[in-house]
Amino acid sequence: MALPPQPWPTGIAEQCEPLVRRVLAPNPSPYTYTGTQTYIVGNAGDVAVIDPGPAEPAHLDAVLAAIGEAKVVAIMCTHTHRDHSPAAAPLSEKTGAPVVGCAPLVIDSEKLKQWGPRSDESFDSTYAPDRVLEEGEAMTGTGWTLRAVHTPGHTSNHLCFALEESGALFTGDHVMGWSTSVVIPPDGDMGDYMKSLEKLQAREDRVYYSAHGEPITKPQQLVRGMMGHRRQREHQILRLLGERARETHQFIPEMYKGLDPRLNKAAEMSVLAHLLDLEKRGLVAAGEQGAWALQ
Repeated sequence: MALPPQPWPTGIAEQCEPLVRRVLAPNPSPYTYTGTQTYIVGNAGDVAVIDPGPAEPAHLDAVLAAIGEAKVVAIMCTHTHRDHSPAAAPLSEKTGAPVVGCAPLVIDSEKLKQWGPRSDESFDSTYAPDRVLEEGEAMTGTGWTLRAVHTPGHTSNHLCFALEESGALFTGDHVMGWSTSVVIPPDGDMGDYMKSLEKLQAREDRVYYSAHGEPITKPQQLVRGMMGHRRQREHQILRLLGERARETHQFIPEMYKGLDPRLNKAAEMSVLAHLLDLEKRGLVAAGEQGAWALQ
């Protein structure tokens, strides 16, 4: 699968609306699309930076150039995957701004026993916020207010940030403009993800700015479609288990025809997230040999 053409150059701040600019990081991949988008909110002398991105010197320099002489009030992270939060620490060192937003990702002892000493392969272990924002807490600057919206699912610590003055919502990886979000256990949870989608559907945001892909100008319509897509995947799993018991990897040829082989592992983890959710609901069970079957 060839990567899509970049819709704008990396390292250049693009105006999205009066209070919002974005800078594209040079990290395109099958998982990040054209790269991670760092957002700068504010235009009257003080700003917030959302998802500072990977700790790439060229990207850090581009973000600093876009900030210019403005005071950085906060460096805000939606979650702690390595394409989102590693630049927070060096940006904080350069600007003196606090790192705020999502909580550090910590795996509890029971999950450590089951899954080993990791959360998932993309976890940023260096993330150390100065302040964790709870649901409804806000950061403010001249003419802007960013309020935290708790949206676990893609990761357990995922937050979105609502820009109250314009009706925009910064959705990180929870809702993206190019693909559905991958949900990887043990930290990712499909049940939480669906509840968070329902939460966003009940809101009246005007536009979503995700970390990957173009702005989403019909957000409620997209969220409905994403929820329907996940329910369709669930129905596929139950139908296939109705034929015979299967190990997780055995779902992929039927459910993801034509998938880029580089994404097979992500697809398998997404299926596992569905299976674990179905298991919680008493619909499927895992056998001793690793095969899943209807309950």
